[in-house]
Amino acid sequence: MIGISIFFVILGLAIKNGKLYFLMAGYNTLPQEEKKKYDVEGIASVFRNAMFFMAFVISLGYYISQWSEIQEIKFYSFYGALVIGIPYLLINSNKNKYKLD
Repeated sequence: MIGISIFFVILGLAIKNGKLYFLMAGYNTLPQEEKKKYDVEGIASVFRNAMFFMAFVISLGYYISQWSEIQEIKFYSFYGALVIGIPYLLINSNKNKYKLD
């Protein structure tokens, strides 16, 4: 679980700070003219924040499960982070506020 959290943090940093925008689904396939119509920095911030949130929830669930010795907590936190984080990512990254037109 901690490995997945670290992966999410690295992915969030790679997209935002490393400017690896090709990792954002759909952006890579847009023509250059279309790419200019989007605030890619804003969308990258949404991706970073969502990845950090999911990593935090997964890590918190893992440590709580270790402390309380209730192993199911880490699975609930993992799936909960995905169920909340992915829709948040999809909804917020597709908002019109990131369209420059």
